[in-house]
Amino acid sequence: MPIAKAIADGTVLAEATTWEEVEGNIYFPHSAIKDASLLVPTDLSTFCPWKGHASYYSVVMGDKTIPNAAWYYAEPYDAAMKIKGHVAFYTSKIDVTVE
Repeated sequence: MPIAKAIADGTVLAEATTWEEVEGNIYFPHSAIKDASLLVPTDLSTFCPWKGHASYYSVVMGDKTIPNAAWYYAEPYDAAMKIKGHVAFYTSKIDVTVE
């Protein structure tokens, strides 16, 4: 069974055997987040015409911050309802793998 992982500097941020994939991004269920205290909400918000408004988290580990490294749709539009309760990570900032 494949396992998706999001890893930053050797720390596993999320790990799941089930996830949603949208536009090439893996959306992890919130329950897959290993330590929610590492995800710190930011003020950034963006808009997608079919998914809705995205909110962002920075990943904070000790004295290192990876700004706006993850995003989620708290109230996605109907077309994207399958990613409600999920978090995605920027692969340019976080290692996201499926093994």
